[in-house]
Amino acid sequence: MEKILVENELQQAKLLAAINDDHDGVIVELSEHMHTEDFASMLKASIVQWRKQGKRGVWIKVPIELVNLVEVAVKEGFWYHHAEPKYLMLIYWIPEGTHTLPANASHRVSIAAFVMNEKREVLVVQEKSGIFRGKGVWKFPTGSVDEGEDICVAAVREVKEETDIETKFVEVLAFRQSHRAFFGKSDLSFICLLQPLSFEVEKQESEIEAAQLLQ
Repeated sequence: MEKILVENELQQAKLLAAINDDHDGVIVELSEHMHTEDFASMLKASIVQWRKQGKRGVWIKVPIELVNLVEVAVKEGFWYHHAEPKYLMLIYWIPEGTHTLPANASHRVSIAAFVMNEKREVLVVQEKSGIFRGKGVWKFPTGSVDEGEDICVAAVREVKEETDIETKFVEVLAFRQSHRAFFGKSDLSFICLLQPLSFEVEKQESEIEAAQLLQ
């Protein structure tokens, strides 16, 4: 009798707004403030409905201002998939057995810029932070590729930021892969050949200890 009453309550509860994805799952993007008790009842009722519909994966996007709802979802069986500056993504697998939801991004992409002028002088820098700080090690300008940024654009940008040298992307010379480089993520680094378009080196004060053209 108690089970029937609970099921009736769930059927009468308001459901979360969701859209279907391409893999028999649903995506929920929370946007309205609500009490945790209300969210808990809506989530429970929604899961019952999704299970009846044969849904598989559930994705809930929680904006940072609704962080109070995260604990409710976790208690219901959701787990973290990834986080961005303004939201956290939670996921849930309805069928029994091992889930087939795609994992979070496994790699970070970075560049190293090889810039050489007509005198065969190579542009190099010494960093103010990191593993080479204070060791007098000269290295190519390097940096991470931003979200939505092409590798060739990132290489030109990093050289400009670190040395104030304008360059033109020529080609990718090589790449290497390393593991457990940044919070357990793997790293793909592309060594790019760039043609200098200006020649007055000026170091970036915030990150670079020294920058110059060396032969």
